[in-house]
Amino acid sequence: MWRLRLRRLMYQRRIAGTALQRCWQAPLPSTSSDWRAVSFLVADAEMSSLDANTGELLSVGWVVVEQGGIMLSSAQHHLIKAENSVGQSATIHNLRDHDLLDADTKDRVLGEFLQVAAGKVLVFHNAALDMAFLNKISRREFDAPIMMPVVDTLLQEEKLLRRRDKPIKPGELRLQACRDRYGLPHFHGHNALLDALSTAELLIALASRRSAGQSLTLGQLL
Repeated sequence: MWRLRLRRLMYQRRIAGTALQRCWQAPLPSTSSDWRAVSFLVADAEMSSLDANTGELLSVGWVVVEQGGIMLSSAQHHLIKAENSVGQSATIHNLRDHDLLDADTKDRVLGEFLQVAAGKVLVFHNAALDMAFLNKISRREFDAPIMMPVVDTLLQEEKLLRRRDKPIKPGELRLQACRDRYGLPHFHGHNALLDALSTAELLIALASRRSAGQSLTLGQLL
């Protein structure tokens, strides 16, 4: 975490008085903490494109995991007002232009996200994609990226598969395929909240299996 703290120092002056500063003021968990002692914010997003340079964030869903369990009362799902048409991406996430007319603004959703994220470790399945879009909004609002500790369940699963010394087949790292390896039930994807809940279940399953009743530290998941 010390590298993250050092990186944050570069932005302290420009983010003064913002929601991002308030988020950073919460103490970060120790990497030596057992995963069950860490608070996680598991999130997912739907976008109009897989390219953060041209696409927009259309919805975000999240849920908190504490003491190794999902806090269902913490679940939130936010639609986000789009600046342009969602185009053909509607065939994937079923969000149409008229669904977003009265949606929340990007800055408001980011503010709520940061408020919940304070002191927590973020979790995504394919974190690079989701964080690219969230950081795009954060840079526009605060002139700084979010810079939070992040666990990526996709990368965790990739590491486990590579240890078998076998080629990873196409699709083996998709969220449902990862869930299948833990006997988790099928879910209907491409809804931000449902995907967040499904990722939370995967996080708990993979951490429980890896720990096998022993200690699994946060550092081993990062």
